[in-house]
Amino acid sequence: MENYRRTEILGQGAYGKVYKGQDIRTGQLVALKRALTTSEEEGVPPTTLREISILKSISECEFVVKLLDVVSARTKSGKSILYIIFQFLDCDLKNFMVSSKGKGKGLDKEIAKEFCYQLLLGLRHCHNNGIMHRDLKPQNLLVENKRKIKIADFGLSRNFSIPLGKYTHEVVTLWYRAPEILLGARSYSTPIDIWSVGCIFAEILSGRPIFCGESEIEQLLAIFRILGTPTEDTWPGVKCFKDWHEFPQWSPKNLEIIFPKIDKESLEFLQSFLRLNPVKRITIIEAIQNKYFDDIRNLY
Repeated sequence: MENYRRTEILGQGAYGKVYKGQDIRTGQLVALKRALTTSEEEGVPPTTLREISILKSISECEFVVKLLDVVSARTKSGKSILYIIFQFLDCDLKNFMVSSKGKGKGLDKEIAKEFCYQLLLGLRHCHNNGIMHRDLKPQNLLVENKRKIKIADFGLSRNFSIPLGKYTHEVVTLWYRAPEILLGARSYSTPIDIWSVGCIFAEILSGRPIFCGESEIEQLLAIFRILGTPTEDTWPGVKCFKDWHEFPQWSPKNLEIIFPKIDKESLEFLQSFLRLNPVKRITIIEAIQNKYFDDIRNLY
């Protein structure tokens, strides 16, 4: 760590503390993520090693936070620790929205559309490299110069391949978690990230999360109240999930009533992300090529 100086703590998550710092050689501000370990014997957590490996393969994309360095160090007690060094961005999407428009207010359609397109471009890069993010949320999207989104925090990310393997369902912050995961699916793929993009896009446009549950069952009920309760006709095999229950039967609501201030074009595009059956969800390529982005595509 002789080349870097920590200045203040920025936050702490399940997989490490993040500090603001400076590269002593250049004066560049950086973010330093310190890996948490529980004992000397365990060493560096697998999640940290996986995050480093993933970032090395994708951080050249302009819509993914840039990995600058990986540094080992020792505490005063002699314990070995690891720091992941990132470019420093002082604002995440959640804070940007509040500072720009105030709490509970959405961004203007133009910037909302650009942010959504940038997020999709960054996510396409991840998926093209065989990586599911699995924890997309406004707090994990950093904003550069008030105009560019960068995907960050790959601590829960996983490589995927065909045929799909089995994964843990303890992924993605609850409000942005896809229904197949909430229902206990162990085999899933990139549509879980597409669902999260839809939840984020709804929040960018409206200023508030679209589905807010305090538990997995409450989250499912929040989703079904708006999108309707799935059936074997709309989602074949849905009743075979291990966490399926006989849920109340709700019909889909008109999003124009729920979001009266959002234009019809944006709501129609939003609905393509928020389809309960992952097979029917829009794909990353379809989303990027959608006519919704015709007026900004040439900017990228």
